[in-house]
This record gives sequence, structure tokens and C-alpha cells, in this order.
Amino acid sequence: MSSRMRVTKGHTRNRRSHHALDAPRLSVCSNCEAYHLRHRACQECGSYKGKQILAKKASKTEETA
Repeated sequence: MSSRMRVTKGHTRNRRSHHALDAPRLSVCSNCEAYHLRHRACQECGSYKGKQILAKKASKTEETA
């Protein structure tokens, strides 16, 4: 590789400075106060914007009883 084509470490790292991962944005459920992804139904209670959207899953303790 010729020196003309060489890319320095600083130039490479500067270009890659935007490649970092972001933490997911979480909201608090108004029904059960569990964290969930924004604009999606709560995985714990199945509600979205205060309305019941998904049927609530039975917990493992309820299934065995």
C-alpha cells in the first residue's frame, strides 16, 4: 500500500465515532408501571395507551394451580 492511500488511525476513529450503540428508549406503562419499548404494547399487562390490547398471559404459577 502506498503512503498516498494510507488512512491514519485518527481519521478512521473519527469516522467511526458515530458507530456506538444507543440504549433503547423505554417508557413506563401507565397500567402496571413496567418498562416497555415506546409505541409498543406492554409485555407485562398487554395494554397500550391505557387500553387493553393483548390478552394477558397466564403466569407459570397460575398454570400449575
